[in-house]
Amino acid sequence: MTRNVDRKDSDRTWPLPNHPWVMRMTWSDLLFAHWRVAAAKVAALLPTGVTLDTWEGQAWIGVVPFLMSNVAPRLCPPIPSVSRFLELNVRTYVTVGGKPGVWFFSLDAASLAAVRVARATFNLPYMDATMSIAQSEMGETSFKSHRTHRGERSADYDASYAAAGGFVHAEPGSLEYWLTARYCLYSANRKGRIFRGEIDHPPWSLASAVYAERINTMGEPFGLTFQNPPHVLIAKPVDVHAWIVTECNNE
Repeated sequence: MTRNVDRKDSDRTWPLPNHPWVMRMTWSDLLFAHWRVAAAKVAALLPTGVTLDTWEGQAWIGVVPFLMSNVAPRLCPPIPSVSRFLELNVRTYVTVGGKPGVWFFSLDAASLAAVRVARATFNLPYMDATMSIAQSEMGETSFKSHRTHRGERSADYDASYAAAGGFVHAEPGSLEYWLTARYCLYSANRKGRIFRGEIDHPPWSLASAVYAERINTMGEPFGLTFQNPPHVLIAKPVDVHAWIVTECNNE
């Protein structure tokens, strides 16, 4: 990561959609914790039509805790019951139609309303969870999550993290850029149809992190275990726009 944080241009590699965005939100207190996983093991978890994206032949699984806030539809004020909540994602990286994006194995959230809206609208595996976040005077963030969603396997996460250096923008071609400069997500419905949801935000401002993990069973429902020390980054808050999901139509 070598670029100065005052860079303002976009990291996007394709144009914005030609129709208006539909949702806005802010992501903050965000950690990217990533583990290398054998590509064949991760590819077997993906649906037909979604191609695993790898770095130097290996897949990466991310566990990403953060605070979601200021969530609201376009031209509307934030909705009290769904505008601010904690979230924890388990994700990997894929391509469809040549566009690199994110595939979510799970998205735990501490908002009953948000989970139901997201499951119905975006075909994403959102799940109920109880979560807490605390910040020390020294700048350390502690994040805890316990999945409570009915009919889903339990999963828990408890870790602390703090910035270990200055914030910079990831250099194109670096691992940090490959892991974070992703401007769409993919999902599938029950019929196996693949959908893309475009997002946009300024380039991430990232810092290396000091990381202490007490429990992490987030990958176990998918047969994934995280044994080696993770690659960890902390991000500054970012304002995000999201577009309605559209079917990929056999790209």
